Amino acid sequence: MSVTRLGEAAKGSVSGLPRAFWWLWTSTLVNRLGGFVATFLAMYLTVDRGYSATFAGLVGALHGLGGAVSAVVAGVLTDRLGRRPTLLVAQVSTAVTVAVLGCVRDPVAIAVMACLVGMASNASRPAVQAMMADIVAPEDRVRAFSLNYWAINLGFAFSAMAAGLIARHGYLTLFLADAGMTLLTALIVFVKLPESRPEGQSPGRGADGRAVGLGTVLRDRRFMALVALTYLVATLFQQGYVALPVAMGADGLSSADFGLAIATNGVLIVVLQIPVTRFIEHRDPARLLVVAALLTGYGFGLTAFAGSVGTYALAVAVWTLGEIISSPTQMGLVARLSPAQGRGRYQGMHMLAWSLASLTAPLAGGAVIDRFGAATLWAASAVVGTVAAVGYGVLGRRLRGDEAEGAGAEAAGVRAEEVAGVTAA
Repeated sequence: MSVTRLGEAAKGSVSGLPRAFWWLWTSTLVNRLGGFVATFLAMYLTVDRGYSATFAGLVGALHGLGGAVSAVVAGVLTDRLGRRPTLLVAQVSTAVTVAVLGCVRDPVAIAVMACLVGMASNASRPAVQAMMADIVAPEDRVRAFSLNYWAINLGFAFSAMAAGLIARHGYLTLFLADAGMTLLTALIVFVKLPESRPEGQSPGRGADGRAVGLGTVLRDRRFMALVALTYLVATLFQQGYVALPVAMGADGLSSADFGLAIATNGVLIVVLQIPVTRFIEHRDPARLLVVAALLTGYGFGLTAFAGSVGTYALAVAVWTLGEIISSPTQMGLVARLSPAQGRGRYQGMHMLAWSLASLTAPLAGGAVIDRFGAATLWAASAVVGTVAAVGYGVLGRRLRGDEAEGAGAEAAGVRAEEVAGVTAA
Protein backbone atom coordinates (compact mmCIF):
# COMPACT_ATOMS: atom_id res chain seq x y z
CA MET A 1 0.00 0.00 0.00
CA SER A 2 1.39 3.45 -0.92
CA VAL A 3 2.03 6.22 1.57
CA THR A 4 -0.84 8.18 0.00
CA ARG A 5 -3.31 5.33 0.47
CA LEU A 6 -2.10 4.82 4.04
CA GLY A 7 -2.70 8.50 4.71
CA GLU A 8 -6.17 8.31 3.23
CA ALA A 9 -6.98 5.23 5.30
CA ALA A 10 -5.78 6.93 8.48
CA LYS A 11 -7.81 10.06 7.69
CA GLY A 12 -10.91 7.96 7.02
CA SER A 13 -10.47 6.22 10.38
CA VAL A 14 -10.42 9.43 12.44
CA SER A 15 -12.60 11.84 10.48
CA GLY A 16 -16.17 12.75 11.33
CA LEU A 17 -16.02 12.05 15.08
CA PRO A 18 -17.12 14.81 17.53
CA ARG A 19 -14.68 16.83 19.61
CA ALA A 20 -16.06 15.39 22.87
CA PHE A 21 -15.06 11.92 21.68
CA TRP A 22 -11.46 13.03 21.24
CA TRP A 23 -11.30 14.44 24.77
CA LEU A 24 -12.71 11.16 26.05
CA TRP A 25 -10.12 9.37 23.91
CA THR A 26 -7.35 11.56 25.39
CA SER A 27 -8.46 10.81 28.95
CA THR A 28 -8.35 7.09 28.14
CA LEU A 29 -4.84 7.38 26.72
CA VAL A 30 -3.52 9.32 29.72
CA ASN A 31 -5.08 6.84 32.14
CA ARG A 32 -3.52 3.85 30.36
CA LEU A 33 -0.09 5.48 30.08
CA GLY A 34 0.06 5.16 33.84
CA GLY A 35 -1.72 1.81 34.15
CA PHE A 36 1.14 -0.03 35.81
CA VAL A 37 -0.40 -1.72 38.83
CA ALA A 38 -2.99 -4.11 37.39
CA THR A 39 -0.47 -5.55 34.93
CA PHE A 40 2.29 -6.17 37.44
CA LEU A 41 0.32 -6.92 40.60
CA ALA A 42 0.76 -10.71 40.36
CA MET A 43 4.50 -10.48 39.74
CA TYR A 44 4.84 -7.87 42.51
CA LEU A 45 3.26 -10.29 44.98
CA THR A 46 5.14 -13.43 43.90
CA VAL A 47 8.57 -12.07 42.99
CA ASP A 48 8.96 -8.94 45.14
CA ARG A 49 6.90 -10.02 48.17
CA GLY A 50 7.50 -13.76 47.97
CA TYR A 51 3.87 -14.88 48.16
CA SER A 52 2.60 -18.03 46.44
CA ALA A 53 0.77 -18.18 43.12
CA THR A 54 -2.37 -19.10 45.06
CA PHE A 55 -2.16 -15.94 47.19
CA ALA A 56 -1.51 -13.86 44.09
CA GLY A 57 -4.59 -15.48 42.57
CA LEU A 58 -6.61 -14.70 45.71
CA VAL A 59 -5.60 -11.04 45.60
CA GLY A 60 -6.42 -10.91 41.90
CA ALA A 61 -9.79 -12.48 42.66
CA LEU A 62 -10.54 -9.86 45.32
CA HIS A 63 -9.59 -7.19 42.81
CA GLY A 64 -12.15 -8.79 40.49
CA LEU A 65 -14.73 -9.00 43.28
CA GLY A 66 -14.49 -5.27 43.84
CA GLY A 67 -14.91 -4.74 40.13
CA ALA A 68 -17.92 -7.05 39.99
CA VAL A 69 -19.69 -5.08 42.72
CA SER A 70 -18.95 -1.71 41.19
CA ALA A 71 -19.81 -2.73 37.61
CA VAL A 72 -23.51 -3.02 38.39
CA VAL A 73 -23.62 -0.14 40.89
CA ALA A 74 -21.68 2.19 38.58
CA GLY A 75 -23.96 1.22 35.69
CA VAL A 76 -26.99 2.37 37.68
CA LEU A 77 -25.23 5.57 38.80
CA THR A 78 -24.22 6.28 35.19
CA ASP A 79 -27.90 6.36 34.24
CA ARG A 80 -29.16 8.14 37.36
CA LEU A 81 -26.41 10.66 38.27
CA GLY A 82 -24.84 11.01 34.87
CA ARG A 83 -21.72 9.88 33.05
CA ARG A 84 -19.45 12.75 34.12
CA PRO A 85 -20.02 12.60 37.93
CA THR A 86 -19.57 8.83 37.92
CA LEU A 87 -16.29 9.16 36.03
CA LEU A 88 -14.90 11.80 38.39
CA VAL A 89 -15.74 9.91 41.58
CA ALA A 90 -14.32 6.69 40.17
CA GLN A 91 -11.04 8.20 39.00
CA VAL A 92 -10.27 10.14 42.18
CA SER A 93 -11.09 7.06 44.26
CA THR A 94 -8.82 4.94 42.08
CA ALA A 95 -5.89 7.31 42.56
CA VAL A 96 -6.23 7.24 46.34
CA THR A 97 -6.63 3.49 46.70
CA VAL A 98 -3.76 2.65 44.32
CA ALA A 99 -1.39 4.88 46.29
CA VAL A 100 -2.41 3.24 49.56
CA LEU A 101 -2.03 -0.26 48.06
CA GLY A 102 1.59 0.53 47.23
CA CYS A 103 2.30 1.49 50.84
CA VAL A 104 0.70 -1.36 52.80
CA ARG A 105 2.69 -4.48 53.69
CA ASP A 106 0.37 -6.68 55.75
CA PRO A 107 -1.15 -9.46 53.57
CA VAL A 108 -4.67 -8.80 54.85
CA ALA A 109 -4.29 -5.09 54.13
CA ILE A 110 -2.98 -5.87 50.65
CA ALA A 111 -6.00 -8.08 49.97
CA VAL A 112 -8.48 -5.45 51.21
CA MET A 113 -6.87 -2.63 49.26
CA ALA A 114 -6.75 -4.73 46.09
CA CYS A 115 -10.51 -5.21 46.40
CA LEU A 116 -11.03 -1.46 46.82
CA VAL A 117 -8.77 -0.71 43.84
CA GLY A 118 -10.81 -3.10 41.72
CA MET A 119 -14.03 -1.45 42.88
CA ALA A 120 -12.84 2.08 42.16
CA SER A 121 -11.09 1.44 38.85
CA ASN A 122 -13.91 -0.59 37.34
CA ALA A 123 -16.54 2.01 38.25
CA SER A 124 -15.44 4.31 35.42
CA ARG A 125 -15.91 1.77 32.62
CA PRO A 126 -19.72 1.77 32.25
CA ALA A 127 -19.65 5.57 32.23
CA VAL A 128 -16.94 5.72 29.53
CA GLN A 129 -18.74 3.24 27.28
CA ALA A 130 -22.14 4.88 27.79
CA MET A 131 -20.71 8.34 27.12
CA MET A 132 -19.11 7.10 23.91
CA ALA A 133 -22.40 5.60 22.72
CA ASP A 134 -24.11 8.92 23.58
CA ILE A 135 -21.81 11.20 21.62
CA VAL A 136 -21.00 9.05 18.55
CA ALA A 137 -23.47 8.32 15.74
CA PRO A 138 -24.56 4.64 15.49
CA GLU A 139 -22.81 4.09 12.16
CA ASP A 140 -19.50 5.29 13.65
CA ARG A 141 -19.58 3.41 16.95
CA VAL A 142 -17.51 0.38 16.01
CA ARG A 143 -14.84 2.72 14.66
CA ALA A 144 -15.01 4.89 17.78
CA PHE A 145 -14.78 1.92 20.14
CA SER A 146 -11.85 0.65 18.09
CA LEU A 147 -10.02 3.98 18.32
CA ASN A 148 -10.63 4.10 22.06
CA TYR A 149 -9.32 0.55 22.43
CA TRP A 150 -6.35 1.59 20.31
CA ALA A 151 -5.65 4.37 22.83
CA ILE A 152 -5.90 1.88 25.69
CA ASN A 153 -3.27 -0.31 24.12
CA LEU A 154 -1.05 2.52 22.94
CA GLY A 155 -0.83 3.49 26.59
CA PHE A 156 -0.52 -0.14 27.66
CA ALA A 157 2.38 -0.82 25.27
CA PHE A 158 4.29 2.05 26.82
CA SER A 159 3.36 1.30 30.43
CA ALA A 160 4.19 -2.43 30.15
CA MET A 161 7.70 -1.77 28.87
CA ALA A 162 8.34 1.16 31.21
CA ALA A 163 6.95 -0.57 34.28
CA GLY A 164 9.24 -3.58 33.87
CA LEU A 165 12.23 -1.25 33.97
CA ILE A 166 10.88 0.99 36.74
CA ALA A 167 10.12 -2.04 38.92
CA ARG A 168 13.86 -2.74 39.15
CA HIS A 169 14.16 0.40 41.27
CA GLY A 170 11.17 -0.32 43.50
CA TYR A 171 7.52 -1.15 42.97
CA LEU A 172 6.30 1.78 45.09
CA THR A 173 7.21 4.11 42.24
CA LEU A 174 4.81 2.21 39.98
CA PHE A 175 1.92 2.63 42.40
CA LEU A 176 2.51 6.36 42.86
CA ALA A 177 2.93 6.98 39.13
CA ASP A 178 -0.32 5.12 38.45
CA ALA A 179 -2.12 7.28 41.04
CA GLY A 180 -0.73 10.49 39.56
CA MET A 181 -1.77 9.67 36.00
CA THR A 182 -5.27 8.73 37.19
CA LEU A 183 -5.64 12.14 38.84
CA LEU A 184 -4.56 13.77 35.59
CA THR A 185 -7.28 11.78 33.81
CA ALA A 186 -9.87 13.10 36.27
CA LEU A 187 -8.68 16.65 35.59
CA ILE A 188 -9.20 16.21 31.84
CA VAL A 189 -12.72 14.90 32.42
CA PHE A 190 -13.52 17.77 34.81
CA VAL A 191 -12.27 20.52 32.49
CA LYS A 192 -13.12 19.23 29.01
CA LEU A 193 -16.00 16.74 29.06
CA PRO A 194 -19.64 17.87 29.47
CA GLU A 195 -22.42 15.57 30.59
CA SER A 196 -23.71 13.45 27.68
CA ARG A 197 -26.73 11.66 29.18
CA PRO A 198 -29.67 11.92 26.75
CA GLU A 199 -32.12 14.68 27.64
CA GLY A 200 -35.89 14.79 27.37
CA GLN A 201 -36.52 11.51 29.23
CA SER A 202 -36.45 10.62 32.90
CA PRO A 203 -33.24 8.90 34.03
CA GLY A 204 -33.68 5.16 33.80
CA ARG A 205 -36.77 5.35 31.57
CA GLY A 206 -37.06 4.65 27.88
CA ALA A 207 -38.76 6.70 25.17
CA ASP A 208 -42.10 5.09 26.02
CA GLY A 209 -41.80 6.14 29.66
CA ARG A 210 -41.29 2.61 30.95
CA ALA A 211 -38.60 1.99 33.53
CA VAL A 212 -35.32 0.53 32.27
CA GLY A 213 -34.02 -1.27 35.35
CA LEU A 214 -31.71 -4.18 36.02
CA GLY A 215 -34.68 -6.51 35.58
CA THR A 216 -35.04 -5.23 32.01
CA VAL A 217 -31.43 -6.16 31.35
CA LEU A 218 -31.73 -9.60 32.94
CA ARG A 219 -34.84 -10.41 30.90
CA ASP A 220 -33.09 -9.53 27.66
CA ARG A 221 -32.12 -13.07 26.62
CA ARG A 222 -30.03 -12.12 23.62
CA PHE A 223 -28.02 -9.64 25.63
CA MET A 224 -27.54 -11.99 28.59
CA ALA A 225 -26.32 -14.69 26.19
CA LEU A 226 -23.73 -12.20 24.97
CA VAL A 227 -22.76 -11.47 28.59
CA ALA A 228 -22.28 -15.19 29.33
CA LEU A 229 -20.07 -15.67 26.26
CA THR A 230 -18.13 -12.54 27.12
CA TYR A 231 -17.41 -14.07 30.52
CA LEU A 232 -15.92 -17.19 28.94
CA VAL A 233 -13.61 -15.21 26.67
CA ALA A 234 -12.71 -12.80 29.48
CA THR A 235 -11.49 -15.68 31.67
CA LEU A 236 -8.94 -16.40 28.95
CA PHE A 237 -7.71 -12.83 28.65
CA GLN A 238 -7.32 -12.62 32.43
CA GLN A 239 -4.74 -15.42 32.32
CA GLY A 240 -2.46 -13.07 30.40
CA TYR A 241 -2.10 -10.90 33.49
CA VAL A 242 -2.26 -13.50 36.26
CA ALA A 243 -1.21 -16.98 35.13
CA LEU A 244 1.16 -15.86 32.37
CA PRO A 245 3.53 -13.83 34.58
CA VAL A 246 3.50 -16.60 37.20
CA ALA A 247 4.35 -19.20 34.55
CA MET A 248 7.13 -17.03 33.16
CA GLY A 249 8.52 -16.51 36.64
CA ALA A 250 8.53 -20.28 37.17
CA ASP A 251 10.58 -20.59 33.96
CA GLY A 252 13.20 -18.28 35.47
CA LEU A 253 12.20 -15.18 33.53
CA SER A 254 12.17 -11.72 35.12
CA SER A 255 9.61 -8.92 35.38
CA ALA A 256 11.40 -7.15 32.53
CA ASP A 257 11.03 -10.31 30.39
CA PHE A 258 7.32 -10.42 31.14
CA GLY A 259 7.09 -6.73 30.28
CA LEU A 260 8.65 -7.38 26.87
CA ALA A 261 6.43 -10.39 26.15
CA ILE A 262 3.17 -8.77 27.19
CA ALA A 263 4.13 -5.55 25.39
CA THR A 264 3.70 -7.58 22.20
CA ASN A 265 -0.02 -7.38 22.92
CA GLY A 266 -0.06 -3.61 23.08
CA VAL A 267 2.28 -3.07 20.15
CA LEU A 268 0.29 -5.33 17.82
CA ILE A 269 -2.96 -3.63 18.77
CA VAL A 270 -1.41 -0.22 18.12
CA VAL A 271 -0.20 -1.36 14.69
CA LEU A 272 -3.15 -3.50 13.58
CA GLN A 273 -6.29 -2.26 15.40
CA ILE A 274 -7.23 0.53 12.97
CA PRO A 275 -6.62 -1.32 9.67
CA VAL A 276 -8.31 -4.47 10.98
CA THR A 277 -11.31 -2.44 12.15
CA ARG A 278 -11.71 -0.90 8.69
CA PHE A 279 -11.89 -4.45 7.34
CA ILE A 280 -14.40 -5.78 9.89
CA GLU A 281 -16.47 -2.62 10.53
CA HIS A 282 -19.54 -3.62 8.49
CA ARG A 283 -19.32 -7.42 8.79
CA ASP A 284 -21.56 -9.76 10.80
CA PRO A 285 -20.49 -9.27 14.45
CA ALA A 286 -21.37 -12.81 15.56
CA ARG A 287 -19.20 -14.40 12.89
CA LEU A 288 -16.35 -12.10 13.82
CA LEU A 289 -16.71 -13.12 17.45
CA VAL A 290 -16.52 -16.81 16.48
CA VAL A 291 -13.14 -16.18 14.83
CA ALA A 292 -11.97 -14.07 17.77
CA ALA A 293 -12.87 -16.77 20.33
CA LEU A 294 -10.93 -19.42 18.40
CA LEU A 295 -7.85 -17.22 18.05
CA THR A 296 -7.98 -16.38 21.75
CA GLY A 297 -8.42 -19.94 22.98
CA TYR A 298 -5.79 -21.50 20.76
CA GLY A 299 -3.42 -18.58 21.30
CA PHE A 300 -3.38 -19.31 25.01
CA GLY A 301 -3.15 -23.00 24.20
CA LEU A 302 0.13 -22.35 22.38
CA THR A 303 1.60 -21.02 25.61
CA ALA A 304 2.03 -24.64 26.73
CA PHE A 305 4.92 -24.90 24.25
CA ALA A 306 6.62 -21.64 25.29
CA GLY A 307 9.88 -21.52 27.25
CA SER A 308 11.63 -18.33 26.17
CA VAL A 309 10.66 -14.68 25.86
CA GLY A 310 10.35 -15.08 22.09
CA THR A 311 8.00 -18.08 22.19
CA TYR A 312 5.88 -16.50 24.91
CA ALA A 313 5.63 -13.38 22.74
CA LEU A 314 4.55 -15.52 19.78
CA ALA A 315 1.69 -17.04 21.78
CA VAL A 316 0.70 -13.54 22.95
CA ALA A 317 0.60 -12.42 19.31
CA VAL A 318 -1.95 -15.11 18.39
CA TRP A 319 -4.45 -14.32 21.16
CA THR A 320 -3.89 -10.62 20.54
CA LEU A 321 -5.38 -11.06 17.05
CA GLY A 322 -8.49 -12.42 18.75
CA GLU A 323 -8.56 -9.42 21.05
CA ILE A 324 -8.22 -6.97 18.15
CA ILE A 325 -11.33 -8.44 16.53
CA SER A 326 -13.30 -9.08 19.70
CA SER A 327 -13.17 -5.80 21.61
CA PRO A 328 -14.68 -3.25 19.19
CA THR A 329 -17.09 -5.87 17.86
CA GLN A 330 -18.42 -6.63 21.34
CA MET A 331 -18.69 -2.95 22.29
CA GLY A 332 -20.57 -2.15 19.11
CA LEU A 333 -22.96 -5.05 19.66
CA VAL A 334 -23.61 -4.02 23.27
CA ALA A 335 -24.42 -0.45 22.18
CA ARG A 336 -26.70 -1.80 19.45
CA LEU A 337 -28.66 -4.01 21.86
CA SER A 338 -29.06 -1.44 24.67
CA PRO A 339 -31.71 1.33 24.87
CA ALA A 340 -30.41 4.90 25.20
CA GLN A 341 -31.75 5.48 28.74
CA GLY A 342 -30.43 2.10 29.93
CA ARG A 343 -26.94 2.29 28.48
CA GLY A 344 -25.28 2.56 31.86
CA ARG A 345 -27.04 -0.54 33.17
CA TYR A 346 -26.37 -2.53 30.00
CA GLN A 347 -22.72 -1.49 29.95
CA GLY A 348 -22.47 -2.26 33.66
CA MET A 349 -23.86 -5.75 33.16
CA HIS A 350 -21.44 -6.33 30.29
CA MET A 351 -18.56 -5.13 32.45
CA LEU A 352 -19.80 -7.47 35.18
CA ALA A 353 -18.83 -10.36 32.94
CA TRP A 354 -15.26 -9.07 32.85
CA SER A 355 -15.28 -8.43 36.58
CA LEU A 356 -16.52 -11.92 37.36
CA ALA A 357 -13.78 -13.25 35.12
CA SER A 358 -11.30 -11.16 37.10
CA LEU A 359 -12.71 -12.78 40.23
CA THR A 360 -12.75 -16.42 39.14
CA ALA A 361 -9.95 -16.66 36.56
CA PRO A 362 -7.10 -15.78 38.96
CA LEU A 363 -8.32 -18.34 41.51
CA ALA A 364 -8.69 -21.03 38.86
CA GLY A 365 -5.45 -20.16 37.10
CA GLY A 366 -3.37 -20.08 40.27
CA ALA A 367 -4.88 -23.29 41.64
CA VAL A 368 -4.45 -25.20 38.37
CA ILE A 369 -0.82 -24.12 38.05
CA ASP A 370 -0.04 -25.10 41.66
CA ARG A 371 -1.76 -28.50 41.43
CA PHE A 372 -1.49 -29.64 37.82
CA GLY A 373 1.02 -27.37 36.14
CA ALA A 374 0.72 -24.56 33.63
CA ALA A 375 0.37 -26.90 30.62
CA THR A 376 -3.00 -28.12 31.90
CA LEU A 377 -4.26 -24.54 32.20
CA TRP A 378 -3.23 -23.70 28.64
CA ALA A 379 -4.90 -26.84 27.26
CA ALA A 380 -8.12 -25.95 29.09
CA SER A 381 -7.94 -22.47 27.56
CA ALA A 382 -8.18 -23.96 24.06
CA VAL A 383 -11.29 -25.87 25.11
CA VAL A 384 -12.94 -22.75 26.56
CA GLY A 385 -12.23 -20.82 23.37
CA THR A 386 -13.89 -23.54 21.30
CA VAL A 387 -17.00 -23.56 23.51
CA ALA A 388 -17.28 -19.77 23.25
CA ALA A 389 -16.98 -19.92 19.46
CA VAL A 390 -19.86 -22.39 19.25
CA GLY A 391 -21.94 -20.14 21.51
CA TYR A 392 -21.32 -17.07 19.36
CA GLY A 393 -22.37 -19.06 16.31
CA VAL A 394 -25.70 -19.95 17.94
CA LEU A 395 -26.25 -16.35 19.09
CA GLY A 396 -25.51 -15.10 15.59
CA ARG A 397 -28.22 -17.28 14.10
CA ARG A 398 -30.68 -15.94 16.69
CA LEU A 399 -29.80 -12.32 15.94
CA ARG A 400 -30.05 -12.80 12.20
CA GLY A 401 -33.40 -14.57 12.64
CA ASP A 402 -34.74 -11.71 14.79
CA GLU A 403 -33.60 -9.15 12.22
CA ALA A 404 -35.22 -11.08 9.38
CA GLU A 405 -38.46 -11.34 11.39
CA GLY A 406 -38.40 -7.63 12.13
CA ALA A 407 -37.76 -6.78 8.48
CA GLY A 408 -40.64 -9.04 7.47
CA ALA A 409 -42.99 -7.38 9.96
CA GLU A 410 -41.97 -3.94 8.72
CA ALA A 411 -42.55 -4.96 5.09
CA ALA A 412 -45.96 -6.37 6.01
CA GLY A 413 -46.86 -3.10 7.68
CA VAL A 414 -45.86 -1.13 4.59
CA ARG A 415 -47.96 -3.41 2.38
CA ALA A 416 -50.95 -3.01 4.71
CA GLU A 417 -50.64 0.77 4.52
CA GLU A 418 -50.49 0.61 0.73
CA VAL A 419 -53.61 -1.57 0.57
CA ALA A 420 -55.43 0.76 2.95
CA GLY A 421 -54.46 3.71 0.79
CA VAL A 422 -55.77 2.02 -2.38
CA THR A 423 -59.01 1.06 -0.64
CA ALA A 424 -59.55 4.58 0.63
CA ALA A 425 -58.92 5.94 -2.84
